[in-house]
Amino acid sequence: RAAAELMARAHRTVALTGAGVSVASGVPDFRGESGLWRRFDPRVYATIDAFVSDPDRVWQMFRAVGQLVVEAAPNPAHFALAALERMGLLRAIVTQNIDGLHQLAGSKRVLEYHGGIGRLHCLGCGAIYPAKRAAGVPDRAPRCGCGNALKPTVVMYGEQLPGAVVEEAAALALEADLVLSIGTSAAVAPASELPLLAKRAGARVIEFNLSATELTPRVTDLLVEGPAEQTLPATVAAISGR
Repeated sequence: RAAAELMARAHRTVALTGAGVSVASGVPDFRGESGLWRRFDPRVYATIDAFVSDPDRVWQMFRAVGQLVVEAAPNPAHFALAALERMGLLRAIVTQNIDGLHQLAGSKRVLEYHGGIGRLHCLGCGAIYPAKRAAGVPDRAPRCGCGNALKPTVVMYGEQLPGAVVEEAAALALEADLVLSIGTSAAVAPASELPLLAKRAGARVIEFNLSATELTPRVTDLLVEGPAEQTLPATVAAISGR
């Protein structure tokens, strides 16, 4: 109820989401007990240098990620955020996730800090393709018309984050009067800096997480503990019932 009151009164709310939002959809945190880093050493599979030197090997990891996403569907947390946007209570979502589930749930303004698995691009000529271009090529990386290997528009270690997204996210944080930090430890820069940036500019911060994080003692005004797929819909329902 306290979160609902703050959210209903705010005028420029921005949400920052992380892996915890999608766990209930069957997309595990890469670093968790069942995460992909247990199967694929990120030093071998997740750097841009690894992709350039052996794209066919790295595509083993991308196929595993793609399979998880294809089988996943938005959960109540994703739908709750889409509902907040429709209600005029959420300006944008800045997400560290690459699964595209926010968009599938109906959210319109989604800034993908780390890119998305649903599109492919060519490092040679820059051409963009839908992910279905990879279908039917099970043992090697799909190729562009120019002959170069394609990679998802996912930011790998050693690549720069999309500059336009970083700039827009920072601008939203500076303008925000409320930030929702959802399902993320907010420990990985530069996404972790957004709540701090907003707080310094005068915003309040509500954290939706299973438990306190490194962010909590630094900037959080209100911690709503529990799975986001339960707490977010309950908060939206409380707003509707005010």
